[in-house]
Amino acid sequence: MTQNQTVGTSTANLVVEGLSKAFGSSQVLDKVSLTVGYGEIHGLLGHNGSGKSTFIKILSGVYTPDGGRVALGGRELPLPMPPGEFNRYGIAVVHQALGLVPSLSVTENLLARRLVREANPLIRWGRAHREARNIFAEYGLAIDPRARVADLAPVERALVAIVRGFLEIKETGSNGGLLILDEPTPFLSRADVDRLFTLVRKLVQQQTSVIFVSHDIDEVKELTERATVLRNGRVAANLVTAEASKADFVTAIVGRNLPSAPMPSAFQRRSHAFEIRALVADGLGPLDMTINAGEVVGLTGLVGSGYDRIPYHLYGAFPATGHLTLKNRTVSVADLTPARAIASGMVLVPADRQGAAIAEGLTVAENLALPAFGRSLPRYFVTAGTVARHAAELVRSFDVRPADPERMMRELSGGNQQKVVLAKWLQTEPQLILLDEPTQGVDVGARHQVYGFVRAAAERGAAVICSSSDHEQLEMICDRVLIFSRGSVVASLNGGEVTKDAITELCLNSLAGTLDFGPASQEHDFS
Repeated sequence: MTQNQTVGTSTANLVVEGLSKAFGSSQVLDKVSLTVGYGEIHGLLGHNGSGKSTFIKILSGVYTPDGGRVALGGRELPLPMPPGEFNRYGIAVVHQALGLVPSLSVTENLLARRLVREANPLIRWGRAHREARNIFAEYGLAIDPRARVADLAPVERALVAIVRGFLEIKETGSNGGLLILDEPTPFLSRADVDRLFTLVRKLVQQQTSVIFVSHDIDEVKELTERATVLRNGRVAANLVTAEASKADFVTAIVGRNLPSAPMPSAFQRRSHAFEIRALVADGLGPLDMTINAGEVVGLTGLVGSGYDRIPYHLYGAFPATGHLTLKNRTVSVADLTPARAIASGMVLVPADRQGAAIAEGLTVAENLALPAFGRSLPRYFVTAGTVARHAAELVRSFDVRPADPERMMRELSGGNQQKVVLAKWLQTEPQLILLDEPTQGVDVGARHQVYGFVRAAAERGAAVICSSSDHEQLEMICDRVLIFSRGSVVASLNGGEVTKDAITELCLNSLAGTLDFGPASQEHDFS
């Protein structure tokens, strides 16, 4: 392979050949090769543990490869890449966490590297803010340079991080350069994803190459020209995204065909397990709802419709009023706290996995033990061996990889972290399971495992509420879907009516005002 080879209609900018990396006896990258053209947006996909993170960490100097070569812009790059020096060679990485300092202004985050390099104690902030504003204007962005990053919307933070990465590339004078976007969209709405994609398309017009790492096949097909799929550390497929079907991607990622039909449901109309009466919160309700034991009910709508807050109101995490009946016991929603909700037989799997669902500084075993004391584990005088045996069984049952209960949670992939979260709460045999975006940032193979865990819990008699913007996910697992607009249920789908297309159409119709919204308070049990 030569450095000036062509890629589609463009010349290769990034050339990777035979990149390999092992940790002990585990071969995490095995002779990986790929090319990315000037001005090309290239997708990188794979299940959790496929080698994507290791590949990125080698390019950014975190890991030393065991073999292989990398060239960028016709220049051979040193391997290992000197730590902290990858920017000098025209590479910038925007991780999912973005790497911004929330307490500092947009200008300080955007121009931090240069301001530090200049080491001028008398910074002319007015000029710096104007420069930042002009930079954003160049890319059609209207972001206040004086605002604190903590006060920005999530999409604006992502845009700042991407523009900063692009500036770092241009300051090196590199011919093209490489921008790596590592899962930048999981926490963004569809409208915000469109804004981010618009920016990325503008950046590649200046011949920068982009590697877009994502679990979302639809987004990869929308944004990229070609994509590389890794599986078990090897290149499983190189696909032209316009020509490849979603099934082609799925087969390459997991190595087998996955069912495209909804998960089989054993749900039958049983006794009501859960009732909510007159739920009211800021901009939400009043809402009445009944869910049967063994039923999975999806909540969705457009951004701002309020559906995504309902699990947190019901759990006592957000304030609300109303009354909740669970297995013939009625409580005031205003009096609920998460601790009381758990004691009542409720569990919540939140969307913010790192911030609200796991303790990254503890081991898998310790995370799994947290809700088990006084239940499947003794409340007092618990030995480490008891905790380890308890965790080992859950790790096996939920297929957590690696199957090591002593592994730190922060070291697990997103999909395996989510398996631990589900194992932690489902071991309590809850009566009501509240889910918010349960497969966000989870690869396609682990996603189907999550679906299976949810359906199995429902078949054991739990009532499930799943809040999600992923309409395909709702089609796969839900017996019923409620569509929200302006804080109220405006439509519902049941049984065979629950399809991705039908859900999407009803959400869009709610925006267009073509649905009959009905009374503000409405009973939804459909039993």
